[in-house]
Amino acid sequence: MAVTLEDVRAIALSFPETVEAPSGYGFGPTWRTRNGMFAWQRTPTPADLAQLGEEGRSWPEGDAVAVRTDGLDEKAALLETFPEVFFTIPHFEGWSAVLVRLDAIDAAHLGEVLTGSWLLKAPKRVATAWLAAHPGR
Repeated sequence: MAVTLEDVRAIALSFPETVEAPSGYGFGPTWRTRNGMFAWQRTPTPADLAQLGEEGRSWPEGDAVAVRTDGLDEKAALLETFPEVFFTIPHFEGWSAVLVRLDAIDAAHLGEVLTGSWLLKAPKRVATAWLAAHPGR
């Protein structure tokens, strides 16, 4: 069931015009189009851990990646529907992104999430061509 960062990498790089780059913040790799990041490895900062501790929460064990969501409503729906898979932190408050626990998501669901995130950042003509070649997505 669990996936790895290598699975994230393989799925993300399967999308047209996607590149992998370092985050610049020391978190690990990011996956992006020319329009920006759609997924990135995320590890907790000391500030994240302190803020979560103040809320009586902790950072889950295992690897996590952040993915963009199509607005705050989608973010809220993912957090409510799949609380064992998705989480958020105070740093992401008011921002359209969630964190994904890789030890709690299967490859098919990860593929769906990354597809949606990529479509938000893919150039319009690239996204349109990709969707035409992948009906039902």
